[in-house]
Amino acid sequence: MTATRRALLGAALAAPALPAFAQDWPARPVRVIVPYPPGGPTDLVGRVAAAGLQAELGQPFVVENRAGAGGSIGAGEAARAAPDGQTLLVNASAHVIVPHLQRNMPFDALADFTPITEIVKVPLILVVNGALPVRTVQDLIDLAKAQPGRISYASSSIGGAPHLAGELFKFMTRTDLTHVPYRGSGPALQDLLAGTVQVMFDSLASSAEHVRSGRLRAIAVTTAQRLPDHPELPTIAEAGVPGYEIATWYAMWAPKGMAPALATRIQQAMAKVVAREDARSRYGAMGATPIASPPADFARFCASEYDRWGRLIRDAEIKGE
Repeated sequence: MTATRRALLGAALAAPALPAFAQDWPARPVRVIVPYPPGGPTDLVGRVAAAGLQAELGQPFVVENRAGAGGSIGAGEAARAAPDGQTLLVNASAHVIVPHLQRNMPFDALADFTPITEIVKVPLILVVNGALPVRTVQDLIDLAKAQPGRISYASSSIGGAPHLAGELFKFMTRTDLTHVPYRGSGPALQDLLAGTVQVMFDSLASSAEHVRSGRLRAIAVTTAQRLPDHPELPTIAEAGVPGYEIATWYAMWAPKGMAPALATRIQQAMAKVVAREDARSRYGAMGATPIASPPADFARFCASEYDRWGRLIRDAEIKGE
């Protein structure tokens, strides 16, 4: 058993005893709402979580994809459900970002939900087209300053983590990179490979094959620490942009009003799930690090992320689609 798995299991088992009603959860099948179509990363995180909870607790956990409006349709449906543990929401960090980009949201991303746990965190890597004369973060900064507005970076959507990673980079380095949004990471990556755009903040799983082939060059990671499997890649912070940090994260919420004991019960079950070898293998394939944070910690993190990205979106004058 790995040290990480021991720690996750220990945290779950060492928690205080819960009231009987929380211990008895779930008494019937639970639906897990994923507010995006099947096949994407949020769907994968949700399905692995549902399968793990079913294996741990012996009740069916049924994933329901409720896609549309940047995830707000499914999240809104979850917000309207009863806070009895029978409806859960698995969403990406977009949950606290989209409200800053869309008007007339059908819910309040913080007030209308009970934070359960951050499930996993996924780093982004800064990659450039292999023909670009850039091998370090400082090279990119120098080139962007020498050619303001002429170096473009791709993203999979407006307001997604790859877009915000680029805007944060521009803001902190005082460079003028041109944002080119796409509908999905696939088309963005194809244009990066073709040289139509030169830079992208992408997931490791998406870009790894092209980095190995030499068509793309990975120059840094966006997280605060280097990746254990790729220690050769510096963080953007240590490569010349102190304080830079961003990652995509995936988490679980319940409707507002859930009893704290029940929220803790669900979080404890998720801590056991992310310690399972099958779950860790599937999450590891997407470059994800298990978190399984307690509800109180996750609530503080949600509020911090909501404020942080709201400020950047306002300062960068980012408009929703």
